[in-house]
Amino acid sequence: MVNALSQWDLSIGNIIGGIAAAIFYGRFYLQWFYSERAKRSVVPIGFWYMSSIGSLLLFGFGVYEQSAVGTLSHCFNIVIYSRNLIHIWRKQGVLSKARSRFVHGFALSVVLVAISLLLLTWFNVFQSTQTGTQNDAVRTWFWIAVGVVGQGLFACRFIIQWLATEKKKESVIPISFWYFSVAAAVCMLASFIQLREWVFAVGIATTLPIYARNLWIIYRGGQESSEAA
Repeated sequence: MVNALSQWDLSIGNIIGGIAAAIFYGRFYLQWFYSERAKRSVVPIGFWYMSSIGSLLLFGFGVYEQSAVGTLSHCFNIVIYSRNLIHIWRKQGVLSKARSRFVHGFALSVVLVAISLLLLTWFNVFQSTQTGTQNDAVRTWFWIAVGVVGQGLFACRFIIQWLATEKKKESVIPISFWYFSVAAAVCMLASFIQLREWVFAVGIATTLPIYARNLWIIYRGGQESSEAA
């Protein structure tokens, strides 16, 4: 009975992880659809809603799976996503002081809770590597390090995007965002495959064609950045 419940819990966890991945990584397919329709690289507001919801769910899945790289990947993202929504709402004329305070307060609360869970997850991963052989521990931490490098590149792309957005006071995505995306995705994909974290691996793999397509559309159209749709 206990084994059956354990397997059921695992199935539910994987289902939730799959839904989270579909929302988070599916945002680029939404962005691709709008770009193809507009014949230029654009980013609809739905991209940022899907980013926020999917990232929160994937962080929870990362904690459930005790994924060191997965939790790190989604620990601070809500800050960037919420700031883009703030600028979009301001441009649309629907940003009230109450909404601004709520969104900033929510983002801060999420980050504080996420940092605590991130540290706990990394501690648990460290503890688990101490029970195996030294070779297994070295291999695990090597691929975690590769994933951390990839996440660093992912973070850089959104820092660049954030700075460009804050400078223009509107949501924009510079070309460098897509280059960083390709490099980061390759590192993260290798890490997740080696660590056998398949939900994250499949999700990352599905985004690579989108990154390449956006670069093609940008250069073909002579754009300097992706526009908000």
